[in-house]
Amino acid sequence: MEKKKLIVSYKNLPPDALEALNLKYPTGYQDYVFKVNKTETDFFYAVTVDTETASYLVKVEVIIDKNIDDAKLDSLVALDNSVDASEDADFTDDSDDDIPEEKEEEYEE
Repeated sequence: MEKKKLIVSYKNLPPDALEALNLKYPTGYQDYVFKVNKTETDFFYAVTVDTETASYLVKVEVIIDKNIDDAKLDSLVALDNSVDASEDADFTDDSDDDIPEEKEEEYEE
């Protein structure tokens, strides 16, 4: 049986997925967050976690440091390992956040 692939906001994560997230990232997930592009101007940040029944792309909030200098920012942007969610995807978005609803959203790892 193939696992469901879902996109869910952290605040809407089911208890079993939250437990799996805590086990996968016991010291925090800050080093594992990546950017997912929905369109050229619309994106979100996420981490991955798996349960027995589903693979989740968990939308998380990211706070950008406003005091970073331009040279450091340029180097971070160059290292940005963005993922384009508009490409071949198979995650379903079950989040209830402020991102405008579109057709069923899918994502392939």
